[in-house]
Amino acid sequence: MAEKKATKAAAEKKVAAVKKEAVKAAAPKKEAVKKAAPKAAKKETLIINAENAGFKAGDVYQALATAEKALTVAEIAKKAGINEQEVILGAGWLLKEGKIKDCEGKIVLA
Repeated sequence: MAEKKATKAAAEKKVAAVKKEAVKAAAPKKEAVKKAAPKAAKKETLIINAENAGFKAGDVYQALATAEKALTVAEIAKKAGINEQEVILGAGWLLKEGKIKDCEGKIVLA
């Protein structure tokens, strides 16, 4: 007799579990909405030493030489593939050497 009760209770548990699974399967699934995490501002540090300044000066000089005209700091940065701070660093080097000059707010080869 105890055996029948245990079997009946186990069968009821199985039926309840199957019903729960059926309800879960029938329920519309909620798609997880991924929120785009805000991009962390990339902090670039400008290393100021003679070697780096010399390389940036070379980048600025090459951009001006290929353009063959006066360019703004932003235009040089775009052509050379460096940021504006690096352009200013390189331009300072070239100004000191007398290789570039100011022409109506733009930089041109001297």
